[in-house]
Amino acid sequence: MKFFIALLCVLLVAGCNADPLSAKHDPRSPWWELGFVEPDYMKVWVEDTAVEDIKGKTLLHTGGGSASGGQPEDGTESARGWDGVGASAKAVVGADLPRRIFVRWQSIVEPQTYRAWVDIPEEARQLMLSSVNQRCPKYPDQTATYISSVYLGLAPGGVVQVWVRDPCHHPVKVARAQAEIEPLGPSQGKNQGRYAYPVSEKSKRYIEKFGIPYGSW
Repeated sequence: MKFFIALLCVLLVAGCNADPLSAKHDPRSPWWELGFVEPDYMKVWVEDTAVEDIKGKTLLHTGGGSASGGQPEDGTESARGWDGVGASAKAVVGADLPRRIFVRWQSIVEPQTYRAWVDIPEEARQLMLSSVNQRCPKYPDQTATYISSVYLGLAPGGVVQVWVRDPCHHPVKVARAQAEIEPLGPSQGKNQGRYAYPVSEKSKRYIEKFGIPYGSW
């Protein structure tokens, strides 16, 4: 009888100490994902990326292509600052949490090509872990985020902003970096200096009216 009473007490204590927001049994990806964001009208093309993870492993060609952005033509200076974080991203298969990320991209509207290594702070890695291990307090009955995310915001002038998402899917800015100009130009000099896209008519109209808002990112 004493044994069963002791066992009941242990179970009760364990139950009281259990985290009600724990996502221990929720489905999750073993990897994290990398995505790209551009200010409105400020089109970019990501040529290449690489990741160095916290174990010192370097993974090459971890993502590229277009970034999330818009061209609302609403008459406002919407390219100033950042308007949300896009949802399109690609899993970085085989990587542990990131220590730093390399990115090389074309800023179409300037035009200019930039490159940078961006350090990812410990704060960001802790948020990435909590996003998949903890449920959002506002919605405790919903499963936690399936995969943690890192978003690189790429802007004219070589500005790089970094966001991750918290357990409630809110983007949190965790880093900022200044890229250097890629001396070989677009496509590492293998494309006769051509950029991936021409400047769109909407971007041209926006820039004619408001200019490129350097310093706002």
